[in-house]
Amino acid sequence: MEYHLSVGWGGSDAVSIITIIITALVLFMSVLVLVRRILGRTLRFRRRWWEPVVVSSKLKKIEDGNNKRVGDDDDLSSGGSRRRIRVEIPKGSVGWPLIGETLDFIACGYSSRPVSFMEKRKSQYGDVFKTHLLGKPVIVSTDPEVNKAVLLNHGNIFTPSYPKSITELFGETSILNIDGAAHRRLHACIGRFLRSPSLKARITRDIEDAVKVSLETWSGKSVVYVQDETKEVTFEILVKVLMSIGPGEDMDFLKREYREFIKGLICVPIKLPGTQLYKSLKAKKRLLEMVRRIVEKRKSSMEHQPTTNTSGEQTDTTVDAIEMLLRDYARTSNIDDPSNGDGGDDYQYHSTSNNQLFDQRLMLDFISGNIIEMMIPGEESVPMVMTLVVKFLGENPLALAKLTEENMELKRQKIRLSAAKYDWTDYLSLRFTQNVISETLRMTNIINAVWRQANKDFEIKGYLIPKGWCVLASFTSIHMDEHNYENPYDFDPWRWENKAAAISSNTFTPFGGGQRLCPGADLARLEIAIFLHHLVTTYRWVGETDEIVYFPTVKMKKKLPVIVTPLPDCLWS
Repeated sequence: MEYHLSVGWGGSDAVSIITIIITALVLFMSVLVLVRRILGRTLRFRRRWWEPVVVSSKLKKIEDGNNKRVGDDDDLSSGGSRRRIRVEIPKGSVGWPLIGETLDFIACGYSSRPVSFMEKRKSQYGDVFKTHLLGKPVIVSTDPEVNKAVLLNHGNIFTPSYPKSITELFGETSILNIDGAAHRRLHACIGRFLRSPSLKARITRDIEDAVKVSLETWSGKSVVYVQDETKEVTFEILVKVLMSIGPGEDMDFLKREYREFIKGLICVPIKLPGTQLYKSLKAKKRLLEMVRRIVEKRKSSMEHQPTTNTSGEQTDTTVDAIEMLLRDYARTSNIDDPSNGDGGDDYQYHSTSNNQLFDQRLMLDFISGNIIEMMIPGEESVPMVMTLVVKFLGENPLALAKLTEENMELKRQKIRLSAAKYDWTDYLSLRFTQNVISETLRMTNIINAVWRQANKDFEIKGYLIPKGWCVLASFTSIHMDEHNYENPYDFDPWRWENKAAAISSNTFTPFGGGQRLCPGADLARLEIAIFLHHLVTTYRWVGETDEIVYFPTVKMKKKLPVIVTPLPDCLWS
């Protein structure tokens, strides 16, 4: 499972000495960058003593230009003798002392073309290059094959690597931070639940109801801020899927505390009172207390529920993610029992630090923490895709007209058949609507990249990724590459009519990939399709000029204000 977790500078609401110092440092370094650009590469004072130290003797030989073969022979010449392959660290620059190229990276993130950091270095060094970001040596990949190898992660060569603020907030047992057998089991368990037809059938009604209630309020507003409206809808739907909580005091509490909590994901990792990380940790504590009470109550009620029907057959009455995780734990808690199947490490939830079984108390904390983490798509990623699809359609009348006609035809069909209910397959069968969603996902790049760290030296396509170095597998670079997509900066849903296979290819990875492919991808597409269907069959809209902000997270500068006009009822006659 991946989320949009870029790395940037955040700030506390209170003006503090720390904030002033950091601001001064950033300004000072910005001046240095400007001076460096003016003077160019002729500067003589650049020294190599601060460049990342390569400890491995193998890597030293490569850095010294030693032509001795490194790695296994993996190619044969026509005469049958082995060709020696020289593997080396990708070319690149490590930038300034201590900060490397971090300021350039952040500056590009704040621009209208955040991929320019990658594009510039790609043109200089190739599809894979080295840099130095956030205090770490990093190999950046804009190559689909290299990205695929990193995502598939055969042999568990790569482990997640996230900023300190994220690891502080989520903890070691977060699905973002665990790996190996524990991650595979949890990921598979969540995936089965979210992809199940029974959940889709049930949640379709909930999504429809939430969308309709929200849209009904739009007509009474002079200006609708789409970003705010979509966040309200998606958060409530996801909380219903995770915990079966509807509108009310508990929902209001979750919204308020979660928005404070999520601010700390992208901030300076200092936990002093008054800082954003401190406030976010306090908000998480309050969230954990509430969610843990719900988990404990659900566990108690499940212990008194029958697990078989009158015929003695097992029943599956799972209604939300809490029950799903509790049932999974109950099935596998007795791993020492030989009758429990495979058992062993595959059936253990463990942290990467101590690799020990959770007792019941830790199990409750584990479930509660991961339920909180799984709320992120409802607050960040899915509502932003909904918001941006409204923006893109408003700017492309032909695409809007075709999507509207497709959805109106579905509605007319339901009216003719006197079918009051839509099935989830109705929404996913809207071909052009799905093309619009795919194109929005490609251009939006909510998950712009993933960060991994190499546990050992890794060789691919003539490149060496040294042990201990980070890898940034860039999705944005691939999605916006003209070699993969003609006119990549144009919103063109028609490109997907001849690219059905591309949705599962290496060049289209809006939900990540490999072992950490987002298990809620299908549910997200369903939710966006339902929103679009009811929006275009209810309103026409005119949007005000607004800009996309890409850093630290994707959002609209003005929250996308639009003026809506209800459609007349005669369209359905």
